[in-house]
Amino acid sequence: MTLSTTFDEFTVWFVTGSQSLYGEETLAQVAEQSRQVATGLSGLPVRVEWKPVLTDSESIRRLALDANSDDSVIGIIAWMHTFSPAKMWIAGLDALRKPLLHLHTQANVELPWADIDFDFMNLNQAAHGDREFGYIQTRLGVARKTVVGHVSSPMVVRQVEDWQRAAAGWHATRTLRLARFGDNMRHVAVTEGDKTEAELRFGVQVNTWGVTELVEAVEAVPPADVDALVDVYVDQYDVAAELLPGGDRHQSLRDGAAIEAGLRSFLEAGGFGAFTTSFEDLGGLRQLPGLAVQRLMADGYGFGAEGDWKTAILVRAASVMGAGLPGGASLMEDYTYDLVPGDEKILGAHMLEVSPSLTTARPRLEVHPLGIGGKDDPVRLVFTADPGSAVVVAMSDMRDRFRLVANVVENVAAPDLPKLPVGRAVWKPAPDFATSAACWLAAGAAHHTVMTTAVGIDVIRDFAEIAQTELVVIDEDTTVRSFQRELRWNQAYYRLAQGL
Repeated sequence: MTLSTTFDEFTVWFVTGSQSLYGEETLAQVAEQSRQVATGLSGLPVRVEWKPVLTDSESIRRLALDANSDDSVIGIIAWMHTFSPAKMWIAGLDALRKPLLHLHTQANVELPWADIDFDFMNLNQAAHGDREFGYIQTRLGVARKTVVGHVSSPMVVRQVEDWQRAAAGWHATRTLRLARFGDNMRHVAVTEGDKTEAELRFGVQVNTWGVTELVEAVEAVPPADVDALVDVYVDQYDVAAELLPGGDRHQSLRDGAAIEAGLRSFLEAGGFGAFTTSFEDLGGLRQLPGLAVQRLMADGYGFGAEGDWKTAILVRAASVMGAGLPGGASLMEDYTYDLVPGDEKILGAHMLEVSPSLTTARPRLEVHPLGIGGKDDPVRLVFTADPGSAVVVAMSDMRDRFRLVANVVENVAAPDLPKLPVGRAVWKPAPDFATSAACWLAAGAAHHTVMTTAVGIDVIRDFAEIAQTELVVIDEDTTVRSFQRELRWNQAYYRLAQGL
C-alpha cells in the first residue's frame, strides 16, 4: 500500500441547525444561505460538503453516526443559522467521534438596518442559536474549535484551514500502523512509553518486527531496482565523486539504495506509515539507515530514532498536516548551543536522520565514518534547513497522560560547518534561549522532537484539542513563572479529568 500524504480523499461536512417551528419558507431560506456559507469555504485544502439542514434530534444523531462510519470524513463544521434548541443535539454530539468546529457566523456582513423586520430577525439569529449550541457543547464537555466571524474574512478562512489540517493529522494517527525494528535504545528514559495507551489516545498501532525481517527484504531487492535508485540519486542530489558509478565507494551508495528499496517495500507491504530503528540493533544491515530514512521522511513517513515511536507518530502527523505547504517535517534533536550573549542559538541534528524536506537547496550526498553502530560507513544527505519560522514539538509519557510540548522557533542561516556532514538546523527559540530551555526542562520534554517548517503553532494547538491531549506552548509570551504555574494547574486538571 502506497503512503498518501494529500487531502484528496478527505471531506469535511458542513451542517446547519434549525427547527421546524419556522415553516418551510424560512427553512428554504436557511438552506440557501447555509449553502452560500459553505461555498465561502470552497477554497480550503479539504473539500467542504454541504449537508441538508437539521431540525430534529434523530436526524442529528443519524448524521453523527454516518460521519463516524465514513472514513473519508475527517470532521464536521456546525453552524446554527437560526435557533436550534440544543437538547436536540445531545444524542448527536454524544455519538460524534469526528473532530468538530463550531463556526459562529451569519449570512450577511452588514445589517440592512432600514429593512429589518421580525421576519429578518427570525431568519438571521445565529447570535442566538450559536449561544444555545455553545452551551450544550460545554455542558457535554465536547472538544471543539470555535471560529468567529464572516466567511469572507481571510482570518476566518485561515482558522478553518488550520483546523482542517489538524483534523487530517488526527485522521493520520487514527489510521496509523507503526513498525518498530528492534527495541528502543538501552537505558534511555524518554523513548519509553505506554503503547497501549497510545493506541487508545491517538489510534496508532505500535508493534515490533525483528531486524532480520528487514534484512530479508533488503537482500531480496533486485539489482535493477538498486540501479534505478542510484539514477534517482544522481538526478536529485550533488553526489560525491567517490559514490558515483565507477567511484571508489560506489558500493556504499548501492548498499544504501538497497536498504531504501527494502525498507520501503516492507513498509508498503505492511501498510505502515511510520517506523523506528535503533543503532544498537542493526542485525545484518551493512550500514545504519541514513539516506533511506531521510528520503522516506521526505515522502511523508513518520520516523523516530533509537526506537522512539512517540516522535515517529508526531513526524507522520506533522507531515500530513503540512501537506501542500512549503516546508516539511523531520525528526530533530537539540544537540549543542552557541551561547554568545544576546545571540544564543541552538544547533540541531541527529546522527544521520534529518529530512531534506526542511530545505529548498539541493542536498549533497556523501559517505563518512560513523563511530556508532559498528557497521560500514553510511551514506547520507548533507544540508542545512532553510531560514524561516518553525515549531519543534515533543511528546513525553507522564505516566497518567501524554504531554505535548511545543516551542516556536526561528531557523536562521548557519555558519559554515565543513566538518559536520549531516542534515542540520540552526534556530533561535522564542521568547529567548534561557526562558525556552528552562521551560522545556521544567516540562520534562523529550530531546527528540519533530520540527515542522510547514505549519504553525495554531495547527498544533488544534491537533492537541482534537486529541484531548495536554499541550504546553513556549512562545513569545512565555515566562518561566507563568509556565511553571501552567504545569502545576495541568497536573491537577488532567488527573481530576480522568476520574477515579
